[in-house]
Formats: sequence, C-alpha cells, structure tokens
Amino acid sequence: MNYKLPAEWEPQDAIMMAWPHRGTDWHYMLSEAQACFKAVARAIVSEMRLIVIAPDADDVKHQLSDIDHNDRILYQEIDTNDTWARDFGPISVTGNGKQLMLDFKFNAWGLKFAACLDNLICAKMQESAIFNAQAINCQDFVLEGGSIESDGNGTILTTSQCLLSPNRNRHLSKQQIEAMLMKRLGAKKVLWLDSGELTGDDTDAHIDTLARLAPGNTILHVKCNDPSDEQHASLSRMEQELKAMTNAQGAPFNLVPLPCPAPIHDTEGNRLPATYANFLITNTQVLVPIYNQPQNDNVALKTIARAFPDRHVVGIDCNALIQQHGSLHCITMQIPKNFLKK
Repeated sequence: MNYKLPAEWEPQDAIMMAWPHRGTDWHYMLSEAQACFKAVARAIVSEMRLIVIAPDADDVKHQLSDIDHNDRILYQEIDTNDTWARDFGPISVTGNGKQLMLDFKFNAWGLKFAACLDNLICAKMQESAIFNAQAINCQDFVLEGGSIESDGNGTILTTSQCLLSPNRNRHLSKQQIEAMLMKRLGAKKVLWLDSGELTGDDTDAHIDTLARLAPGNTILHVKCNDPSDEQHASLSRMEQELKAMTNAQGAPFNLVPLPCPAPIHDTEGNRLPATYANFLITNTQVLVPIYNQPQNDNVALKTIARAFPDRHVVGIDCNALIQQHGSLHCITMQIPKNFLKK
C-alpha cells in the first residue's frame, strides 16, 4: 500500500473532540472539565472547523453558544463512554489519490476501562456522510492514536511498553506488529522506545506524553533534571535511546528537551502524569497544556514556539484534564485536509 500517515503539522480540515457528560468519568467534576474542553474548542474554532461527538448535541450547542465562530462546529450525536478522542478517533492515511480513515480496535488501553461505545464511534461517524474518505475496518488490530507519532516521511515513533502490551495484541510478535504498521500506515521505519514512562500514566507509556516529532527532523522530549525524582532514571534512559535513533532516511534527530512540570497529585495523593509533550498542532497554532506553574509553563511555551516558528503558541490550563490522567492532545484528533466534504 503506497500510503502514509501525515505528520500532525501537515494541513488539516478539522479537529475532533468528544464532549464530557454525566455518563463519563468526569461526572464528579463536570463543570471544571467542560470549562477546559470549551477553552480548547474556542481556540480551535478561531481558525478551523471542529467536530464534536456527544450523546446530546443540543446540550453542547448550548454550552458553546457564546463562543465566536461557533458556526464552524459540526455535531455528531453519538453515545460515548468517555472523551479520549486521540485514542478512539480515526487514524487517517493518504496516498494513491485517496483518503482512508482507519478504524482500529479500541479496548481502553488494554482492557482497563469500558470501551463498548467508544470502539463504535468511528463506524458511526461514517454513517453521517460528512467525510470525503473511505472507511477501512481495522478491528483486527488494537491501536490508539496517542501511541504513534509520524513525521510524514515514513518514520513512526512508538513505545514497546504500549504496543507490546499483552492486553492489546497478544497474538502478534513485535515483528508482526511492525509489519502491520508498515502495511497500514505506510511506515518505512518503526522506532521503538524501550524506556520512558510518567508516574500515574494508565496508557502504558503513550508516545504523545513523552516524545513528539516536529518539523526539521526534531523530537521534543520530556527531560527530568532532578535525580531524586522517581521519573528521572527512565526518562534519562529514553533520552539516550533517542540520541541513537535515525529517521527513515538515516538522519539523526535534533533533540529538544521539554521540562517536567512540578509534581501534581490527585485528592488521594497519587501523582498524576502531567506533561508538556501532550500539545496539539493545528494549521496555525500549537495548543499547549499548562499547569499554573509560571516558570515551567513559560519554558515549555518558549521551547515549543522555537520548534514551530510558523505557528502561534497558545497555553491552555489543563489542571482539570490531568485529574483523569490525560491532557490536551489526548482529547483531540486531527482530520487531515481533503477528508471532510466541503
């Protein structure tokens, strides 16, 4: 298959989000979650279209009625378990003059939570006929969007801990999984990180919490400078692995470190997987999660701005999102250019 998985910084038609409601894990802090989702939605529709998935579209229309450009929002009334669009949303590939939306199986990060509704979202979205793309059933393979990074030139970056998890694709070897990524995503080279994980992460080390590809053969990666931090050793090993990697064309990467946020804990004292790597790239912006930590937030924003000089960097307070162990990239999924009907 002569297809490729576009880099996130390539042109897009829209961003997809699934809205928090009382049936999700946000029920105990619903107003705070919805306020954060609204801030993200406002930033997106300032420049482009937004697809909102929700069981009650009218309820979300009311919530978003006061934001500018809300006519750019497309609503899809679909039942959902939760809101992590990055992981159950369609993975879109292009090639041979075609646009394909791949519907991989979503089993809630290795059978950790309910996913019976979220696993059906891609198929139900296709029923609305808003897409100029062919849907491909890939339900024989478990794959989450947050577990893969693409440079658009054949390089796929991922983690062994996630893709080799026995509760995802136990029947496949590492070599078979790599062959699957090459066949379905057009990968020419798959890079596997064996180290790197954030405390409190329940995704089994999604790459979009740790290391992100950027233009100019760059990787922005989380770096911990405190030897006493429990994450220091694993992230240091990850950095050494990244230094030894080359892209599909054989070129080494330009590594750019991102700071670690100061530890954030839940109400029971458990550390949460806060990260600045969980940013979203749109056509003209980079939306970056921040955590009310001025020094760390500012360093992260400036670092990401240097990596994306053609885009406006916007920080969005994601302290609400991190309470459910996710952040800004996790609640969004980009839809590439020419995938939406005009």
